[in-house]
Amino acid sequence: MKRLQIFGLLNRDMDQIEKDLYRSVQGDDDLLTETSLHLLKAGGKRLRPVFVLMGGKFGKYDLEKLKRVAIPLELIHSASLVHDDVIDDAELRRGELTVKAKWGDKIAMYTGDYIYAKALVMTTELKNPRIHQILSKAMIEMSIGEMEQIRDFFNSEQSVRHYLRRIRRKTALLIAVSCQLGALAAEAEPEVARLLYNYGYNVGMAFQIRDDLLDLSGTEKQIGKPPGSDMRQGNITLPVIYSLEDERLRASLLEELKSIREGHSTVGRAIDLILSGDGIARSEQLASRYIAKALAALDQLPNNKTKRNLRDIAFFVTGRAY
Repeated sequence: MKRLQIFGLLNRDMDQIEKDLYRSVQGDDDLLTETSLHLLKAGGKRLRPVFVLMGGKFGKYDLEKLKRVAIPLELIHSASLVHDDVIDDAELRRGELTVKAKWGDKIAMYTGDYIYAKALVMTTELKNPRIHQILSKAMIEMSIGEMEQIRDFFNSEQSVRHYLRRIRRKTALLIAVSCQLGALAAEAEPEVARLLYNYGYNVGMAFQIRDDLLDLSGTEKQIGKPPGSDMRQGNITLPVIYSLEDERLRASLLEELKSIREGHSTVGRAIDLILSGDGIARSEQLASRYIAKALAALDQLPNNKTKRNLRDIAFFVTGRAY
């Protein structure tokens, strides 16, 4: 599904947000402006701004006000990606060289900090203290999620529950608050904002599971980086955890993970092992359960065209037909 199909009537507003997103990172330092624009112009689904605007459709829709939520949320997400790429030693993102690969670790870390700061400057224009509280708490939780991921690199003993808690902090929470803050900025009813948060949380969980699946079963063209990049970096994702629960695969997969960690093996054999079991199917089933919960929250919202669009996005993020 292309951007046109997802955004529908929001195309013009999203075009404006895209332009303002580029303007937001321009400043006095030419290098930081260049590195920030390099990241932003590599593209992305821009799901978080879309969710903000759609949340705003349930209240008094005002693009100028909603932009001051949508752009900071996308900047926060983008800043986290720059830092991720340093930690993961990643060369490619969305098919382009990462800031880390092109300019080095130090410049990449300062770029991430700079983008975070630009996000915070823009949010000062919002007068609702509740929005600031929610956003600040989300940033703290994201940082904890990043630390959890680092601690769990190559940890083959982690549980499904531990994985789910980590992706809640790293991914789902920011999508949830995107939906919620769009509604709050538009002065929607508190119950509407709560339901949108629940919808966004469950879509975010399904989205990250799906992303982790694509890392193992997708092509380099699809995901913009070599398949198995997560495992190569030591990030043990849900299909790997499920595969390690399979006694037929566990010993061989543990051996491969050890070889990958020591630099003696590529991820090809480990991927083949995972694809031979039911880890992929079980992960897809869990993603579908999260989508079902998202749709249940959506069913309680007022009927309008935006509600139908949110339903379409829920199916889109898990690659299902609707």
